[in-house]
Amino acid sequence: MRARRLTGTVTSGLLLLGAASRAVGADSLAARHAPGRAVYEKWCAPCHDPGIIHPGTHALMTKYPNSTRASGLITAWTDLPATYVTFMVRHGISVMPAFRKTEISDAELAALAAYLARNTPTGR
Repeated sequence: MRARRLTGTVTSGLLLLGAASRAVGADSLAARHAPGRAVYEKWCAPCHDPGIIHPGTHALMTKYPNSTRASGLITAWTDLPATYVTFMVRHGISVMPAFRKTEISDAELAALAAYLARNTPTGR
């Protein structure tokens, strides 16, 4: 009986430790991507935030109606490599303008690309 209680206590402790480490991991991930999120909020959110009222989101919803990208919300995509983000930001596409280095510096672009690619498995 005592061994069972000890095992239960140890298991509970490990579960709490695991939950705490996931919370700390999420906080450190958010902190790591904070600079990229700030660039997104300034330059990208007006067109790419959630909702049909945002032209970039609406265009992507129309372009990918039957896929995992159907929401058009690029911050949730799981197949958005950082190199693609970098290319699109510098070159633009359709009505999306190209952003110059005087608007988004190379360092800011790297942070933005890392933020938007955070859900994409490495190797893509």
